[in-house]
Amino acid sequence: MKIVLFGKGGQVGWELQRSLAPLGEVIALDHDSADGLCGDFTNRAGLAATVRRTKPDIIVNAAAYTAVDRAESEPDLVRRINALAPGVLADEAQELGAWLVHFSTDYVFDGSGSAPWRESDPTGPLSVYGRTKLEGEQAVARCERHLVLRTSWVYAARGANFIKTMLRLAQEREQLKVIDDQIGAPTGAELLADVTAHALRTVQERPELAGTYHLAASGETSWHGYARYVIEHAREHARKAGQPIRVRPEAIEAVPSSAYPTTAQRPLNSRLDTLKLQAAFGLQLPDWKPGVARVLAEVLDSGKA
Repeated sequence: MKIVLFGKGGQVGWELQRSLAPLGEVIALDHDSADGLCGDFTNRAGLAATVRRTKPDIIVNAAAYTAVDRAESEPDLVRRINALAPGVLADEAQELGAWLVHFSTDYVFDGSGSAPWRESDPTGPLSVYGRTKLEGEQAVARCERHLVLRTSWVYAARGANFIKTMLRLAQEREQLKVIDDQIGAPTGAELLADVTAHALRTVQERPELAGTYHLAASGETSWHGYARYVIEHAREHARKAGQPIRVRPEAIEAVPSSAYPTTAQRPLNSRLDTLKLQAAFGLQLPDWKPGVARVLAEVLDSGKA
């Protein structure tokens, strides 16, 4: 089986290179080109030519424009990357009879209420990022054999993310203010990659499972609760690693989103109901805390906090 992976340099793409390897030959591409193949999502003709040349059995798209605030000032570019380019992959995959996996986001919802969002719930994105990701989902659905995996609050030991930001600030300051009215589940890139590989194995035998699924760690927290968990678990480990943390957990102040105005509006409710995915693929998704603790230890041990 041949797999073409786009976005290999991102947090999820990096883990997918590992998790997809047992399934077959993986051709992993980033935004630059290699060996005459194109991974640049602003070059739709190049993407189409790459798929036609490689003739994969599976296409996995882990590439996206994710700078949520900056997206508000360059919507055309964001749409080309998040919506039009995935549409090209969908059309080429459909022509080949290939599977297409595409990652999306809780930002396709408006964040109202407090109930976890189900796949069948009405969408209502609040930002350019959310609108283009939703359009990308709709384009991907043109491919009969597709999996759209919506997730939230992604982190990894590699790349920039909330864990690393909190550790850096906690080494510089004695007090922090963190938002407490946005609720979701921190989800590790490793978990996303492993579940993706498992789902791809399953759909080879059960193609009727094509569709959209929510994939996130279980449990929920606020950004404030997330920050407190990180600092509580990091203090002793960081001291031993020679990276002392100045902030005490109780010195992390909870504040509303209005305390940190942003260009793009964020959803307050990022809870995702994952029952459909767990039932379809025979999985039990783990609580968010152990994954964060493991990555936290890895980051501190590496000295790259």
